Amino acid sequence: MKFETRAIHDGQPTDPATGAVTTPVYQTSTYEQDAIGKPRGYEYSRTGNPTRAALEQALASLESGRHGLAFASGVAATTAVLNLLGPGDHVLAGSDLYGGTYRLLEKVFRRWGVDTTYEDTGDVARFAGAVRENTKLIWIETPTNPLLHVADIRAVAEAVRGRGIRLVVDNTFASPALQRPLELGADIVVHSTTKYIGGHSDLIGGAVVTSDDEAFSAIKMYQNAAGAVPGPWDCWLALRGLKTLAIRMERHSRNAEDLALFLQKHPSVERVYYPGLPEHPGHDIARRQMSGFGGMISAELKGGYEAVQAAVGKLKVFVLAESLGGVESLVCYPPKMTHASFSSDERAKRGIKDNLLRLSVGIEHVDDLKADIQAALGER
Repeated sequence: MKFETRAIHDGQPTDPATGAVTTPVYQTSTYEQDAIGKPRGYEYSRTGNPTRAALEQALASLESGRHGLAFASGVAATTAVLNLLGPGDHVLAGSDLYGGTYRLLEKVFRRWGVDTTYEDTGDVARFAGAVRENTKLIWIETPTNPLLHVADIRAVAEAVRGRGIRLVVDNTFASPALQRPLELGADIVVHSTTKYIGGHSDLIGGAVVTSDDEAFSAIKMYQNAAGAVPGPWDCWLALRGLKTLAIRMERHSRNAEDLALFLQKHPSVERVYYPGLPEHPGHDIARRQMSGFGGMISAELKGGYEAVQAAVGKLKVFVLAESLGGVESLVCYPPKMTHASFSSDERAKRGIKDNLLRLSVGIEHVDDLKADIQAALGER
């Protein structure tokens, strides 16, 4: 079956007890057992819940993986994957990545003896050349947060194949509707389901998908032991989001592409980061490995931080807020919001400038979005 059909049906059969078309919210903490040692499939909702199981099966299907695991947040999912590592292990990560992931690597796992180095994924040979004898995991985002760099997943996978290194791809910005890293050679995919998968800014969640049986068993054990699992209601909301993911991503991408072209021509804009622009250095790679360019744009404004403050204060449709991927358009200032965990020196090293804005382009009418930005930027 095609993606759009699987998003609505996989892992979500009609309820055998009632015939309900929509997966029920199993709002229970525990389950009756037929006898000692004879549960009916579920014992305790930290370990497993039917609503969560439906979400996990659906996500595995959409990412072309065998196993899916749902978590209480994207950071919880990231933590579960990083717990595959032990003291003395090394992580090679892309230099442009979400501030929460950087904070985990630097403030939590480094204290536990896990070392991380960061390299630009744009030059695959140079990136792969940073692999060490003790490298156990490669962590990349594509497109990246916040500068929308594009990594060639297949090329990175081929460069490290046979070396005992797991390749993890954070697929949050693209979603499985636009990109499926496991099909390109990745070992593990991570999502913040808070974002495009949920799609309505009304849940917090995360997910891990893999076809690596050993990794799945270890992460599943951690999921149960650590207990950072989503409640059934959040799982139900994510399932609801999956049903419209494909059509939403089409609209997000169309609006963002139109808006990126508009921003590129605006006299108040210094630079636009969007993989759908032909001038973007990762444009050709994105065309090969994605079915759309996504709904995220970053832009640098002329006039520095003062211009950013002035523009944000005038926006009416775009809402100043953390997060992304909802049906409504959001604007974020990475240096003081999503990437505040980086020092100013680290941000400068990565090219995150003080005049940078990140736009999560929603599914409103694009003419209204253009008018909102035009009113905010004016003519300089």
